[in-house]
Amino acid sequence: MKAQFFYLLTFLFLPIFSAAAGPRGPLLGGWQPIKNVKDPHVKEIGEFAVSEYNKTSKASLKFQNVVKGETQVVSGTNYRLVVVAEDGGVTKNYQAIVWEKPWENFKKLTSFTPVKA
Repeated sequence: MKAQFFYLLTFLFLPIFSAAAGPRGPLLGGWQPIKNVKDPHVKEIGEFAVSEYNKTSKASLKFQNVVKGETQVVSGTNYRLVVVAEDGGVTKNYQAIVWEKPWENFKKLTSFTPVKA
C-alpha cells in the first residue's frame, strides 16, 4: 500500500517539478534582442524616432543608423533602439522607444534620450 501511494505521488508531482526545472524560454512581455538591426523596418523605426523627436523638440538631428535594438510584444510592438544621429556635425547615440501597431498604421515615439558615453 505504501509503495502504491509513493508511486501515485511521484506520478502526480514529477511533471510539476520537471516543468519548474526545465529550460525557460523568453519571458512573456520581456525585451528580446533584434538580431538584424540593418533590417529595413528597424531602420524605418529609427528614422521615425529621430523625425518625431525633431518635430517635438525643434531639434535638427540627422539619422545615421541603428546600432542596437530590442523588441517587446505589447498591444503592438515596442522597439527600444540605440540610434546614431548627427547633431550639428557631432555624432551622438540616443535611446529611442517607439510603440507600433502596424494593423492600425500607428506609431508613437514614447521616449528619446541621449545615451551617456
